[in-house]
Amino acid sequence: MLAYSTYSEAGGVGKTTTAANLAVAHARAGLKPLVVPLDPQDGDLSRLFGVDTDRTESVDNIVRHMIRRPSGDFDDLVRTVEGVDIIPEHNMLSDLAEYLQREKDQAEAMGEAFGMHAQLLRVLQDAGVPDEYDVLICDPPATEGPHLYNAIHATRSLVIPVEPSAKGRAAVEGLESLVAGLEDQLDVEVGVLAAVPVGFKNTRDQRTILDEIDYPIPEVIGERASLMEGCWMQQCSAFEYVRNHRDRRRDYEIETLAQFDRIARHLEEQVGLEAPNPPEPGDLDHEVLSA
Repeated sequence: MLAYSTYSEAGGVGKTTTAANLAVAHARAGLKPLVVPLDPQDGDLSRLFGVDTDRTESVDNIVRHMIRRPSGDFDDLVRTVEGVDIIPEHNMLSDLAEYLQREKDQAEAMGEAFGMHAQLLRVLQDAGVPDEYDVLICDPPATEGPHLYNAIHATRSLVIPVEPSAKGRAAVEGLESLVAGLEDQLDVEVGVLAAVPVGFKNTRDQRTILDEIDYPIPEVIGERASLMEGCWMQQCSAFEYVRNHRDRRRDYEIETLAQFDRIARHLEEQVGLEAPNPPEPGDLDHEVLSA
């Protein structure tokens, strides 16, 4: 299974839209992706895909499963949008650290072990996710904490949206030490599958910054603020937005969709995963065959 977390220390770089569009790109190729977003903020992936209607309700959710208090089956958490299975975020994620610490204290009082940062992995393994799905994508918040640590422990790999600016350069420079620290703390090896520059305007400074990035860069995405804002307004991926909500198909937007397709193929190739029905990059008329 291909598994990765989308992560960037810098906010506002398109981390969530990158995760959403890559998930749809995997699904378009006939693969079966599961997305587990872990951001407690309202502007999250669940909101983008319109599956956050129960986030304030007293319903079963991923946090309850992580603290061994589920009130239903894991499969009942799943919502499917655009061929992508999603575990919707819930407001209990805001207090995830407190819930996990409380469960850890109770377990240790009973002489049991409870790894606070291994609980998402346990839940996914117990639910048979590695056998059921081809791709796992986690979308944690940018801040360090149990959301990020659980995501990385479960996926062991990162895809990094990068803002080609001085701010983005600082975030990339800090990534190596962050990854080393995570490896020590979680006792796992963490790899970077790709860096994805977003908002590129081809200035001299931006070209210099890209030259300094040591990670694989399969594609460089230009300034697409209008396209991504449209996705949030219509609560859908860029593929769905261009197909059904634009007044016409613009060549540069079709090229952006093709870039997401190509990035998805690059990521699949890193683990030897062969998509059964890959589309011509950017082809919106491609017939998607169920995984």
